[in-house]
Amino acid sequence: MNKKERILWADDEMDLLRPYIIFLEGKGYEVITATNGQDAITHCKEQPFDIVFLDENMPGLSGLETLTHIKQIDPLVPVVMITKSEEENIMDMAIGNKIADYLIKPVNPNQILLALKKHIHKKEIIAEQVSSNYRAEFMQIGTQMSESLSFEAWKELYKKLVYWELELNDTETGMHEMLAAQKTEANGIFAKYIRQNYPLWFEHPEERPLMSPDIFKKRIFPLLDQGEKVFFVVIDNFRLDQWQVIKELLGEFYTMEQEELYCTILPTATQYARNAIFSGLMPLQIKELYPDLWVEEEDEEGKNMNEEALIQTQLDRFRRKIPFSYHKVNNTQYGEKLVEQLKALRENPLNVCVLNFVDMLSHARTESKMMRELANTESAYRSLTLSWFRHSSTFNLFKELAQQGYKVVVTTDHGTIRVNKPIKVLGDKNTNTNLRYKVGKMLSYNKKEVFEMLQPAKFGLPSPNVSSAYVFATQEDFFAYPNNYNYYAGYYKDTFQHGGISMEEMLVPLVTMQPK
Repeated sequence: MNKKERILWADDEMDLLRPYIIFLEGKGYEVITATNGQDAITHCKEQPFDIVFLDENMPGLSGLETLTHIKQIDPLVPVVMITKSEEENIMDMAIGNKIADYLIKPVNPNQILLALKKHIHKKEIIAEQVSSNYRAEFMQIGTQMSESLSFEAWKELYKKLVYWELELNDTETGMHEMLAAQKTEANGIFAKYIRQNYPLWFEHPEERPLMSPDIFKKRIFPLLDQGEKVFFVVIDNFRLDQWQVIKELLGEFYTMEQEELYCTILPTATQYARNAIFSGLMPLQIKELYPDLWVEEEDEEGKNMNEEALIQTQLDRFRRKIPFSYHKVNNTQYGEKLVEQLKALRENPLNVCVLNFVDMLSHARTESKMMRELANTESAYRSLTLSWFRHSSTFNLFKELAQQGYKVVVTTDHGTIRVNKPIKVLGDKNTNTNLRYKVGKMLSYNKKEVFEMLQPAKFGLPSPNVSSAYVFATQEDFFAYPNNYNYYAGYYKDTFQHGGISMEEMLVPLVTMQPK
């Protein structure tokens, strides 16, 4: 221990506890004693304590009365109540007053030591153990990355990296840097995997993994065929790590029937990936079959204005003559309105909802200095997502859906990645503005730094012009134009972007939930 942790122990039989005091002092703790509640309160006013052991039955102020005063002085100090009584009402009152622990006399030294480890040293013990566990698995992950992985193996590897990212989240060790480097290395190898295999998936579509156009056919329609009332929720710009932090909240109301990752199409952007989900088609097929529903890159109108109509085209093609509703939630007010409408929507076999908050959070973080400060790390970004979810109408929506017995399918159109390395690209005035992919004619770039599609039609993508090509940034790269290069390189560094090739953008959650 770097410093002596200070313990306050209040008990009217302190003389009998002298062996405990000697034991704790031998372990390096400083122990201050009190034989009544009033003295304990005075000690708390005079100096801070790391933990308080408090006898429930003392003359004068009772333990519960003393507890109330101590919590007013220091709300954060952990208090362990020690009592001879096993009466349930005393336990309830102690827990209601936010005690840290409850011990029944006679206690032994190991119980006291365990309480200290749990309430004073828990964070450092966990950090040390988690770091040790990650170090042990670091080499195994590295070995996996050196092998020729299948798509299923890539999903499992990404899940493992996210698991460790969350495990290391609250630890103050050097493991974060090691994990970040390993994720960067993994994304580099993943980009090579996509370069090699993405073209093959279009030559042999029967061998491709579950992708954006397959969601309705393979996950939504089977549920409808079983007579389920399905609520399909698409959270824009949503990643696996963000799902993991809100999953615990939803676990109170739902059983996770199926949790999986699917692969988004390229570009990992709303105009392409989300429209592919709702239409069940690749973007080029949308343009050819429903030209009035496809919006070109250079068009001024919104790129996702025709989602309800695209859902209808897919239902029609699969001869599903069912009523459905479509909702796009861009603010809390609309979310609350949707919650109020749920009972009326019960008549529909299918209801579809798009939640745009995470996407707006991502853009706000890019454009707002304050938001950058609030979400200056991956951990802080997840924390903001969790805070939004817990306090938004979205959480109420999910709770109400569970109460009404809906089968809920949650997914996203694409994820997002924090970028930090600018790479140069040059295009004409009609080239799109996305920082992770470019589509245009006469694009100039370093071929070694990108994944290029010189024949977009082979990948199910439309060409605005005959000579149009697509190029995609990989790993943590982002495109910057040579003019004002330093300004834009600095402005967009460490922002969250999407459209390119990375595990975070392409391997995204798809979850089916059954109300409890």
